[in-house]
Amino acid sequence: MSRARATAIGFTAVLMWALLALLTVRTAPVPPLQLNVMAFAMGGLVGLAWTMLSGGLAQLRAVSWRVYAFGTAGLFGYHLFYFSALRLAPAAEASLIAYLWPLLIVLFSGLLPGERLRPGHVIGAVMAFAGAGLLIADGLGSAGTSALPGYALALLCALTWSGYSILSRRMGTVPTAAVTVFCLMTAVLSVPAHLALETPAWPVGAAGWAATLALGLGPVGLAFFTWDVGVKRGDIQLLGTVSYAAPLLSTLALVLAGSAAASIKLALAAAMIAAGAALAAYAGRRAARPAGDVTPG
Repeated sequence: MSRARATAIGFTAVLMWALLALLTVRTAPVPPLQLNVMAFAMGGLVGLAWTMLSGGLAQLRAVSWRVYAFGTAGLFGYHLFYFSALRLAPAAEASLIAYLWPLLIVLFSGLLPGERLRPGHVIGAVMAFAGAGLLIADGLGSAGTSALPGYALALLCALTWSGYSILSRRMGTVPTAAVTVFCLMTAVLSVPAHLALETPAWPVGAAGWAATLALGLGPVGLAFFTWDVGVKRGDIQLLGTVSYAAPLLSTLALVLAGSAAASIKLALAAAMIAAGAALAAYAGRRAARPAGDVTPG
């Protein structure tokens, strides 16, 4: 597979994740851990199909249990935080904060051996976090503080997914089919946690069930496999750069669907986050070593 093709495959994950917030909102009132169970069970079925098409289940036996533990923790943690954030805070604002992960990927990449942070990284980080701060400023010192736990969970989302993506780059020899186990184990782990901590609730009507199905097949299913191909075999810097479209596309989808109100503050915050991330990406590409010096995987 060529580097360009792998990068293009990876970008399809970004397009699917642009619908993650909207679909999550439409699954209400399903609680976060139960939604993990439902969505990742379907994601696991997607993975089984992917695995059979890419060489069969035998390839999974060679994968270390440590890799499975790492992947499961990444997927379980991120989506627990994400689904909880969208239940506790306004969807558009929480989603934008969660989508700080492209910026964090750039920053964390700069700390890897052979890389270094440039001023553009720092300026971009400040600009993007200022955009995130703009979203929660109205809640400080007012009745809106009830949404602050949701915003904090959204920030944990960004930290979790950026860490998962960077470490996945270091595991280039692990087959993408391993994501199947990540999904299935996330569903399994979510069952006892859901039963212990939540009251079951189900999607409302055909629209709610359709959103749950779409969530499991796309953003919480196929997207993980295409992203894994992209970060392991594609141009991770270019992939990180185009990923900055995610917060803008996600916010646009929420507004067009009537799940969020358009506002100057929301548009300004989205622009600041995207511009800060793009500036950091530009600095990262300047600081990057020549392609031939990059450690594969």
